[in-house]
Amino acid sequence: MAARPLELIVYTLIVTGRDGRPVEHPKARSHHESVALMASLGFKTPEITLCRGVEEVRAAVERWGARRDALPYDIDGVVVKVDSFRQQQELGATSKYPRWAVAYKYPAQQATTVIRDIIVQVGRTGALTPVAVLDPVTVSGSTVSRATLHNEDEIRRKDIRIGDTVFIEKGGEVIPKVVAVVTAKRTGKEREFVMPARCPECGAAVYRAEGEAVARCDGSACPAQRLERLLHFVSRGAMDIDHAGPAVIEQLLEKGLVRDMADLYQLAVEPVAALERMGEKSAANLVNAIQKSKAQPLDRVLFGLGIRHVGARAAKILATAFGDIDRLMAATSEELEAIHEIGPAVAQSVTRFFAEPSNRALMEKLRGAGLSLTAARGGGGTALAGKQFVLTGTLAGMSRAEAKARIESAGGRVTSAVTKKTDYVVVGADPGSKADKARELGAPIIGEQELLLLLGG
Repeated sequence: MAARPLELIVYTLIVTGRDGRPVEHPKARSHHESVALMASLGFKTPEITLCRGVEEVRAAVERWGARRDALPYDIDGVVVKVDSFRQQQELGATSKYPRWAVAYKYPAQQATTVIRDIIVQVGRTGALTPVAVLDPVTVSGSTVSRATLHNEDEIRRKDIRIGDTVFIEKGGEVIPKVVAVVTAKRTGKEREFVMPARCPECGAAVYRAEGEAVARCDGSACPAQRLERLLHFVSRGAMDIDHAGPAVIEQLLEKGLVRDMADLYQLAVEPVAALERMGEKSAANLVNAIQKSKAQPLDRVLFGLGIRHVGARAAKILATAFGDIDRLMAATSEELEAIHEIGPAVAQSVTRFFAEPSNRALMEKLRGAGLSLTAARGGGGTALAGKQFVLTGTLAGMSRAEAKARIESAGGRVTSAVTKKTDYVVVGADPGSKADKARELGAPIIGEQELLLLLGG
């Protein structure tokens, strides 16, 4: 610790018996006694004040507030505790906090400075965050030159402009933020901020969904989003590529071996083997797993693309409805919304994604890499499209999981509860209460043989 240098300040003492349970120490029956004992043993301990009554607590809080700037470390408040350990045990605690202690937070320290510019940062999920570039100023013991402005609505609400003099403080004494504008110091030369129409990282279109405050970049090749997008693409629910963990993907990006999902399929064993903790066998396993994933059906690819609002279920519905990627990319929002279970949010997200040229280029790269961009066919094709099923009881010729897979491959959906929207309740041996619920609601009840007929045999 001396080399770092680090210091240890011990603020509490727990004494236990051989069984690990807390026991009372004769010299530490209270918090202030335990601190004194630790100090006598040579430990560095915090300053504490023993108060006898609420007025003494108020006075101590005020004294510490006046000393904040002179302390060798930052504080944002004080903690008031019951001194007796016995009383602490009697008071106990909730699942979130002790009943024998309460924190008092001091008002955040503020300073004034000038906003020289507002830049936009792109997060790992594509969210665009405006950030104020400030004249450097000292706040709570450190120099601040930037402060987050959160989103465009927050900027409009506070009427923040480039060139404004503003009050800033540290939220929780940590994160700098703009509190308010000093409007009296405006000169008329200040400029309003406008969120860019194109992503500053990749140039893709920026969009803001209705009802949301955050603007986003939808570019699949956006450098700021590459890691998260690649990790999602290789995940078990998407392309299910073994041996492609976060550490490996991070190295592939750092070494420039991949820039997007399609680049994974161009990897060779030799450069991958040169990565840290890889070796030739591990590299061969990864490359083989990547090549194997080319056979994944369209719904897996769609889910792996990370299109907003398109989860595994929506991806399967879209793949079944359109059959191949070209028909899906050409679909309008109206055509998408006409599909059962596809609402406006999904429809708009899909059309917006495929309207972006960089995303269409990625699909062509994936096609060129040999991926299967057609839907998996099986069972009854789209015979059960839009139909909702509930399974109850034991089926004779197949397991519940097999029945669910066959229904879904035919375009149907299996839910866990019987509702007015349920089209069929499939009843096997020893059915549960779901069969009673079906009769109560008048939902059609069928057996295994009738299900097979619906599936096409």
